Amino acid sequence: MLVALTREVSPNIGQCELTYKQRETIDVDIARDQHNQYMECLADLGCRVHCLPAEPLLPDSVFVEDTCIVLDELAIITRPGAESRRAETSSVAEALEAYRDLAFIEAPGTIDGGDVLRIGKTLYVGLSSRSNRAGVEQLRNLLATYDYEVKGVPIRDCLHLKSAVTQVASSSLLINQTRVDPDDLKPMKLIEVDPSEPSGANALLVGDTVVYPLGFNRTRKRIEDAGIEVRVVDISELRKAEAGITCCSVLFEFLG
Repeated sequence: MLVALTREVSPNIGQCELTYKQRETIDVDIARDQHNQYMECLADLGCRVHCLPAEPLLPDSVFVEDTCIVLDELAIITRPGAESRRAETSSVAEALEAYRDLAFIEAPGTIDGGDVLRIGKTLYVGLSSRSNRAGVEQLRNLLATYDYEVKGVPIRDCLHLKSAVTQVASSSLLINQTRVDPDDLKPMKLIEVDPSEPSGANALLVGDTVVYPLGFNRTRKRIEDAGIEVRVVDISELRKAEAGITCCSVLFEFLG
């Protein structure tokens, strides 16, 4: 069984960190409705949703992906690159103690989970404004015992590695090649985003189904034309806070 760790939307999400987007007014009620529909979609796909309560003082805290990296062997609690987000990790660590042994990224290392793309036993980490080489080296050392390979990957003009590339099938990646060089990733079949939809590379693979944001119709068709089932979810209000479809959950196998 897959567990989907999520967190309710902060009432202060409008004060979120922004790097590439201009600030817009976020309707919290709509954001909550969209987040609920997102969780319902995960439940429909067989996930057991473990939803943490909202953190009113932490505007970005709905984006739980950035706080941890959960593998079969252990869970690594990250040290987010934005200082305002580091307090988000304590409650996530407390929740994950029920599922995994824990390890931690320490200063001066920083890693956002949105920068971590796992393909088999390889973890690619985006070298971004949020994740640095010290964090990559710590992650490499923490996982050496478990035979994982950890590789730093340069990215361009986007917040996280998963803004540029995500896995959409066992052997397929959805990618914006203007933001990440495919030669830095292991050989896989590539589905390129439509040039008119540069932000369409973020998709969430759940089993054999891709959960994909509303609004990228041309890229969605490319995914479907590859024979991949797609479930569309509207996260338009959350996207005002630089959200992607992967940001709002952490998926992992329940081993208990």
